[in-house]
Amino acid sequence: MDLPVPDHVRPLVDRFRAFVDERINPVEHLLYTWWEPDDPGGPIMADLRAQAKAEGLWAIGHPKEVGGHGLPFMDYVYVNEVVGRSEPAVWVFGQGTLQDSIMLNTYAPPEWRDKYLGPLVNGDIIQSFGMTEPGVASSDATQLQTTAHVDGDEWVINGRKWFTSLARFAKYTTVIARTEEDAPRPHLAFSAIIVPTDTPGYNIVRSVPVFGDTEGDHCEVEYDNIRVPYTNLLGERGQGFMLGQKRLGAGRIFHAMRFLGRAQRCYDYLCERAVRRVAFGSPLADKQLIQQMVFETAAEIRACRGVALDAAAQLDQGDPARVEIGMIKVLTARMFHNAVDRAIQVYGGKGVTSDLPLERYYKEARLGRIWDGPDETHVATVSRLLLKPYRDAYAAEVAAGT
Repeated sequence: MDLPVPDHVRPLVDRFRAFVDERINPVEHLLYTWWEPDDPGGPIMADLRAQAKAEGLWAIGHPKEVGGHGLPFMDYVYVNEVVGRSEPAVWVFGQGTLQDSIMLNTYAPPEWRDKYLGPLVNGDIIQSFGMTEPGVASSDATQLQTTAHVDGDEWVINGRKWFTSLARFAKYTTVIARTEEDAPRPHLAFSAIIVPTDTPGYNIVRSVPVFGDTEGDHCEVEYDNIRVPYTNLLGERGQGFMLGQKRLGAGRIFHAMRFLGRAQRCYDYLCERAVRRVAFGSPLADKQLIQQMVFETAAEIRACRGVALDAAAQLDQGDPARVEIGMIKVLTARMFHNAVDRAIQVYGGKGVTSDLPLERYYKEARLGRIWDGPDETHVATVSRLLLKPYRDAYAAEVAAGT
């Protein structure tokens, strides 16, 4: 089910699609832990990354001034969908650092841009982002408890974060901490601070077990009287939420397009199984219930893709697209979950084994309803925005006595 792509970006999308399907997918089961020491996927990943660099497919979305190719945002969105057909592909193509390299380039002081940007874009280091905390409803981020106060020319940071992905391998973590006690609004009480992971007091407590994976990359980190220079501040004091939202706005679109790419792959698995598997005298594809699965999956992919591209176009024009981005965050996670679930159902027992990527996709799809804020928060926010003009109009009528 090839969906429309603008003619000018089609050749590039096709090159990425061929690379993902022909070179990454056959070995992707080896690449999920490529950053682990002595992991067999490490040399394979290194070889694939070298191929991507040699063929001009590396870091294409990063700005040119930081070592990328500077592909326009909307063109990159289309590429991102086919890259999403394989989870490790973002690291093969150097795309996993894009949000953070842009944030670093825009808001970091020169010393940190000089130290981290080149290695980050080149794939020599990995970054992490520390916001979510245990024991705190992070859907209401104004409750975050990690603090940072100024002592001389240093920040002193105390607190605990978890789901700081890749912290075990990261060179630095961007930490969101409470720094302003007299902020005029709750969301202005937090700042973003760069913390090198080798700083004394940066203690990785554990890798948080997720769906039975006890050696995953979602880390719980203790900040025990960490001291870093005041100049590690990213942007201005009190701008931590603003920086986080700018990072997450584009990130939600990237996630949505990658979910679409993986859902498309689930659709391929579903259809291929349906036409090849025979039960009760005919292929599964002849059964009406299976046909309904095919129809609903194709329709949901197309519908979500339209909303995602609309959100991307608005963001590209400078509109925050809060309604559309909130919608795609919720809708694409559900769509991905449905696509995986149906593909597993048609494959039966094999669908829940590691012989296929569906088992891993199912876990990821469920997490997608929590990542970047739980669905319920986005539903409530979008609904308030949609209802606002109607509330305002009604209030005006009441005030006018009509």
